[in-house]
Amino acid sequence: MNYPEFFGKTPTIKLQDPLSDFLGTFEDGIVEFNYLDIVKSAGHSCPTVSGAYLCTVKALESLYQDETPIRGNIHVSFKSNPLEGVAGVIANVVTQITGATEYSGFKGLNGKFARNNLMNFNADISAQMEFKRLDTGKSVTVNYDPSSVGGNPKMQELMGKLMQGVASAEEKKEFGKLWQERVKAIFNNIDKVVMVSNS
Repeated sequence: MNYPEFFGKTPTIKLQDPLSDFLGTFEDGIVEFNYLDIVKSAGHSCPTVSGAYLCTVKALESLYQDETPIRGNIHVSFKSNPLEGVAGVIANVVTQITGATEYSGFKGLNGKFARNNLMNFNADISAQMEFKRLDTGKSVTVNYDPSSVGGNPKMQELMGKLMQGVASAEEKKEFGKLWQERVKAIFNNIDKVVMVSNS
């Protein structure tokens, strides 16, 4: 499996998952994600998928500081409707990492380890997202705006050719390369594109 080299060099997210520990899945329930893991599940790499990953990275860093984040102990709210724009795509990435779901997640064992009811949409919040710890009540809001990290101007022309089915094999390859170069640039400008504030 070949992929852009930077996928494996992005910030990683390490969490402690009590359910995983209980079921003997990972030693001490320690699980670690990198961007490549998310890309495999999403099926592609784009500014939205990378943004969702980076928002989760920064939110968990702010919420837990020097502590290890606890999977299943995080509630996530979205200002948007999941059926509008890219909120649903972002929510899927957040779910993969935090385990939080709206309705469809694991309902727990004897009242423990539940993952459902840890996500909601159309929330009355001032930012695009809010991450909240269930144990302490501490929360942070997160906004993501990659517009300041533009892509190569040639991408628009190449995308047009691809959509029309008239692009050559070389143009198709070039478009993919330029697209991922923008995603890489977004990672390199994480503090410019992701804004985290205490709620």
